[in-house]
Order: sequence, then C-alpha cells, then structure tokens
Amino acid sequence: MAIVANPISGRGRGRAAAEALCAALARGGALPELLTTTARGDAGRLLSAAGPQDLVVAVGGDGTLSEVLAALGDARTPVGLLPTGTANVLAHELGLPREPERAAAVLLAGRVRELDVARVAGRLAHLVVGVGLDGRAVHELEARRRGPITKLTYVGATLRALRAHRSIPLRVELDGEPLHAQPGQVWIANTRRYADLLRLAPDGRLDDGLWEVYLFARGTPFALVAAGLRGLVAHLPGGSVSLRRARRVRIESDEPVPCQIDGDAGGTTPLTLELLPGRHRIVVP
Repeated sequence: MAIVANPISGRGRGRAAAEALCAALARGGALPELLTTTARGDAGRLLSAAGPQDLVVAVGGDGTLSEVLAALGDARTPVGLLPTGTANVLAHELGLPREPERAAAVLLAGRVRELDVARVAGRLAHLVVGVGLDGRAVHELEARRRGPITKLTYVGATLRALRAHRSIPLRVELDGEPLHAQPGQVWIANTRRYADLLRLAPDGRLDDGLWEVYLFARGTPFALVAAGLRGLVAHLPGGSVSLRRARRVRIESDEPVPCQIDGDAGGTTPLTLELLPGRHRIVVP
C-alpha cells in the first residue's frame, strides 16, 4: 500500500495521522509505504516512483484525494482516504472514519464503491465545480493563503468576494444542448452536499454516470445569499435554483468568470466538464 500524506492538512495533523495509520496497517499484515508531499502536485511524482500498488491511500483533504485520483495509472486501483482536511466532503458522504485505527480496519477489509470522476480544465473533479461567486471566493482565498486553513478562512474569503461580486450571465450547454436561460451562477455537483454545509439534491448519486447541474437564475449577492440559506435549512434545488443532469457541461461568458474545482481555483470561463468513461474505486466501510 502507498500512503500519500499531506503533512500540513488538519492544521498539521496529517503527518501524525499518516504515521499512526501505517502502524495500524502493518499490525494488520499490510506493507504500507509512507509518501509525504511537500507541495501541490507531488502525489503524481511520488506514486510514479513507488510503482504499482494494490491500494493507494490519501491522507489529507479533498485536494489530496484529487491529486491521488489524477496520478493513478489505472482507475481500477482501489483508493482509500483518511480525512484530515478542512471540509472532507467525500469522507462525510461515505461515512469514512477519521481515526487511524478505524480507518485501517476499513482499508484492510477492502470493500469498494465506484465513484464518477470528470475532467475539467485539464484536471480531475469528483465533488463540485462552481462558476461564479464561489469561484471568486476560492481565488480570493488562494491569493492570500499562507499555510493551513480553516472553515473560517473560507467565510472571510466569501465575504470579500461578495463585496467585489458582479453578476455576469453564463451561457450553458448540457450534453450538446444550449440552454435558453443564462444563469448568474452554476454548480456542477457529484455529491449531496456543498462544502459539507449546504444540502443538495437528496437523490444525487456518486456512481450514476450523471452530475447534477444547479442553475442559479439570478447572480446578485442577495439572490445567492438567499439560495445559500435555503441550502442550509432545506436543500437545493428550489426557489430561483433549478436542477438538470448531464455528462458534459460547457459554460461560456462574455467576460471571464472565476471557477473553482473541488475547492481549488480553476481559472476562468470558458469551462468544459466531461465525465470520464471509467469510474474510480473508493474503499468504504
């Protein structure tokens, strides 16, 4: 097993969690090799040097898992996750344990579930891609980021983004079909929660070969805050937010609009998201 660990995740908890996980796996008869990242993009280099594995485990947040998925030479290689990040969206969706001993037991049992993964802007996505205000907030956060972050860091970035936000109409195409309406914000989601805070469609699935596309009719700060409150107390879609499903999504605009990919800055529009034909395999309880 290759254990790819982001040591600064969880405000520095990642390294100790990875070492405890390796010790528990070794006691269970596995041969774990700890690979520690030092910068974004390290996972691919480390896994390439390590060679083929029976299992690859990401220790960190959603970004660490994204790097591991992108670095796999074979999508059929099972991937485990010990969540030590800020949001840990997929871990909560799948009920993955945070304790190294319990995580080791799950990994050694080896039950897997399939996961849809999409390619967007030359990267892989498995959670939520956003175009609009949340994209601006993530760009704002990364421009000021210095070391580990917390959920409060995102709150501050979102408030700064709201002050600078200006709604720009988006042209959306779903599976080759252009939409007549031009929303002010779009989320393309594979999970039933956004940032582990907002509730999305309860019938969404990780492995149905479709992603949910949330279309925000109005992109004004008031409308977006109202939609966010709805997602907190009930769920989206609803109100001014409608839902479609698609395998391929193309978004364009007259002016560049910031995008985020699974919580990381993802450039600006135009943006194309397309599901990959082969699903990845995630080890689950």
